[in-house]
Formats: sequence, structure tokens, C-alpha cells
Amino acid sequence: MGRYKRMKRIVYLTGTRADFGKLKSLISISQNYPNFDVHLFVTGMHMNSLYGFTVTEVINSGFKNIYKYINHETDDSMDKILSSTMIGFSQYIKQIKPDLIIVHGDRVEALAGAIVGSLNNILVGHIEGGEVSGTIDELIRHSVTKMSHVHFVANEEAKKRLIQLGEFKKSIFTIGSPDIDLMGSKYLPDLEVVKKHYNVTYKDYSIAMFHPVTTEYENIKKYAFIFFNALIESNLNYIVIYPNNDLGSREILNEISKLNTNRFKVFPSIRFEFFLTFLKFSRFIIGNSSAGVREAPYYGIPTIDVGSRQDKRSIHETIYNCGYEKSEILNLISKVETSLKASKISVNRFYNFGIGNSDKLFLKILNSKELWKIKCQKQFQEILNEKEI
Repeated sequence: MGRYKRMKRIVYLTGTRADFGKLKSLISISQNYPNFDVHLFVTGMHMNSLYGFTVTEVINSGFKNIYKYINHETDDSMDKILSSTMIGFSQYIKQIKPDLIIVHGDRVEALAGAIVGSLNNILVGHIEGGEVSGTIDELIRHSVTKMSHVHFVANEEAKKRLIQLGEFKKSIFTIGSPDIDLMGSKYLPDLEVVKKHYNVTYKDYSIAMFHPVTTEYENIKKYAFIFFNALIESNLNYIVIYPNNDLGSREILNEISKLNTNRFKVFPSIRFEFFLTFLKFSRFIIGNSSAGVREAPYYGIPTIDVGSRQDKRSIHETIYNCGYEKSEILNLISKVETSLKASKISVNRFYNFGIGNSDKLFLKILNSKELWKIKCQKQFQEILNEKEI
């Protein structure tokens, strides 16, 4: 394996509890390697006390060189958050002068990082491009792809989509989904430890996560009302985690505030490793979180995916889709409850997002000469025939 001897400076940008969970194993393996000088730019929901001030989780993970930046006030629009992040990150990278910027996913913070890096002729690496959902998130994700130079995708389907977007094959690397590195780890905390930490006393429980869909803002209050009332009528126990901070989150939080605490344990955020343990031993997960279509199938946990947010994101035997009607939601809850556990499928049989070695594959690529030969000047790659996809 060819290696660059000169230390390279890498900046990871994280704006949410979710993307930090995805980036964590990659940050860790590169920070512990002598070839790289690793820095973190922490912003977004991490810096908002309403959503658990999760910057503390980043700090407690033992990472070095952490820079904290507040990019929004509660209820700020996505365009304002984008512009604020660009200003702060631009000032930051002019001081740090990184060789590589790593962003993840489909949030506006990732888009800001990619734009700033690209406009300053700094190599930008994008984790998990090429995914689809059908919401504004998909537009952002593909925009991040076009402003990035290096692509670390989860599977061959994502790679094909990037080629369709005109990306150069040699700039696309399939490494799987990095959160699988943690999901299959033997170091996840025991369930009893997690329950005690969060004071959860239920023997059986399910997980509920309901995020706003910005293109459906006019109806989000109604959808949130229907969703949480369906949970109430199901008469089951739920661990409820706050939504992200997109437009419509206030309406969702208002409905969450009405929940009976006897059957609902509500948290602004849960540490990622602890969340994985909760998920692994849950009855099912319900709502519209990506955890339902990515993490849950790995454990064979049924998902009731509500609405359009994860539309076309993933197809799996354990994923059940429905609309926003209360009757649909309750019918699926009943269906899942009656067939639960006995029909759990093998973890690796249908899963298509890696085997838990994303960090090692990522490090190998970072150490390759090929990566550092990729130019910041991009050209659209034409597809001349289907065999090129």
C-alpha cells in the first residue's frame, strides 16, 4: 500500500447527532494514524440546547482539535443556516488550511462545507452520496456530490447514481455505511446499562422518531397530530427522540409535549452507541427516520416507515410503508406486533450497506496515492453506453 509520508490535515464537519454517528469510526481511525492531523468543525444541532447540546458527546468521545460554531437560532430557515455555516466555515478553513474536508449526507451543513471547500480549491470528500429519498434532502445530497471531489459510497447502487450524475469513476470508493462499524461492535453497552442511564423501566418498548418534511410544511401540524395520536391509541410503550431542527420541528415538538409520560419516555437526543443498543432490543421502530431504513434492518428490527421522507430510500423485508392516515399506522402496528420476532431475518442475508469495516477501507484510501492525485478542477463525465454505469 503506497503511503504519503507528509502529514495531511483533515477537517471533519459535523452538524447533527446522526452524521456524527456515521463519521465517528472514520474520525477515530484517522486520528490514531500518524499520517494525519485531524480537526473537527462542530456546528448545527450539536450546539443547540433544545436538541440536547450534543457537542458534549463529541467532546467526550476523546477527539482532539474541536472547533465549535453556532450557525443558527431555533426556527431559522435552511437557507439562513446554509449561509451562516458557509461564513463560519470559510473563516475557519482559512486559518486551518486543510488538505481534505470530509462531510456526510444531506444536511445543509454538509452542503456549506462542500461549497466552501470547492470554492477554495480544497479537496472535499463526501460520505454516503448517491442515496435517494424523494424529499429536499435528496436535492441537497446530490448538490453536495456535485461540489465534492471524492466520494465514499455505501454500495454499488449509490456508485451507479454518482456515475449518472457525471462523476468520475476513479473518484468513487465503495466502503459501506460507517455506522455498521459501530453496530456490529462487541463494545456496545449492555441493555441494562443503557436503560439505567436513561431511566427506562419498560420490559418491552418501541422507538418513535418523526422528523419534519420541509416540502410538506403546510400539513406537518396535522401529520404530527395523527402520528402521535396513533401511538397513544396503540397502547404500547415508546422511547421518543426529538426531531431534527428543520422547518416544522416546532409543530412536532408541540405534539410530543402532550404525550403521557407513563408510556412515553422522551429524549432530545440519545448517545449513538446507546441508541443502537436501544434499537437492537426494541420491538420495532416507527416514524420517518433514516434509522428505520438503514440501521434497523441490520438488526432485523421491523420498521414502520410513515409518509414520504424515506420514500425509495431502501427496500427490505422488515420495512413496512404507510401514509399519514391513523388507520394505516394502527393497522401496521397491529400487523407487526402479531408477527414479531418469529420472522426476524438474518442480519447479513439481505443487507447491502457493508460488513463493518468501513473505517479500514476509508483509511486505506486516505493512505493511497490515487486519492491525493484527484484534482479540484472537475469535469462532467459523459456516459457513452450502459456498460459504463
